[in-house]
Amino acid sequence: MSGFRAESKVALSTSSVYPENTAAGFEIASLLGYDGVEVMVGIDPLAADVDAVQRLRDYHRIPVLAIHAPCLLVTQRVWGSDPWVKLERATEAANQLGADVVVVHPPFRWQRSYATRFVEGVRELAAASGVTIAVENMYPWRAPGGGDFQAYRPSWDPTDLDYDHLTLDLSHAATARQNSLDLVRRWEDRLAHVHLTDGNGSAKDQHLLPGRGTQRADAVLAELAGRGYRGHVVLEVNTNDLDRRGREEALASALLFARKHLGQLDEDAA
Repeated sequence: MSGFRAESKVALSTSSVYPENTAAGFEIASLLGYDGVEVMVGIDPLAADVDAVQRLRDYHRIPVLAIHAPCLLVTQRVWGSDPWVKLERATEAANQLGADVVVVHPPFRWQRSYATRFVEGVRELAAASGVTIAVENMYPWRAPGGGDFQAYRPSWDPTDLDYDHLTLDLSHAATARQNSLDLVRRWEDRLAHVHLTDGNGSAKDQHLLPGRGTQRADAVLAELAGRGYRGHVVLEVNTNDLDRRGREEALASALLFARKHLGQLDEDAA
């Protein structure tokens, strides 16, 4: 893309092409001019095969910038059932693929032994692996009849916990009825990674295209640029109701949105 000035790298999460697979994520990211890919481990069997992902990286000539550890309910059996083993394997995958960030969710409340040492264990594993492990903000689960279910320990909100590095997901902030811009300002230098998306405050984690919700994604990006943020910005959005052409158009638009509001386009290109 002419007029581009390299600062923060803008990557595409392979989850953004679902129900297409990881291979499609690499193909689309390369086609549209993204700076790299974040691999969502567990989106399909291929994503858990690090050698296969490495071949995709090399074939499409696009770097893997981040690994999202398998920590969703639907990925509980990916890379075994021990959450520490999953996280260790995610850091190993990052080192093999040349990624410098691993994204991880806080433990579920029923993962008691994992949760007990999670804060300390994340710090120790990051030091041992040389990979930044950035804990992602989540949200309370809302029961159909009203009220919240606290599914995460120590908390779905990492703000007041002793993590060195954090991932901000704008859709999760919307679901939690938080303000992403406020979180950027509160987290300061602990903010290491961003999932660029959006939401309207629904109980459902929407992962809208940035600018389609209420999280002021444009202002968040401008704030990041003004603060000299150099972490990755990853488009993690829901396109599962689109066909391939519509998906590519949506993800191209989202990439332009990110570049524009990060200040990475010259005025004539913007």
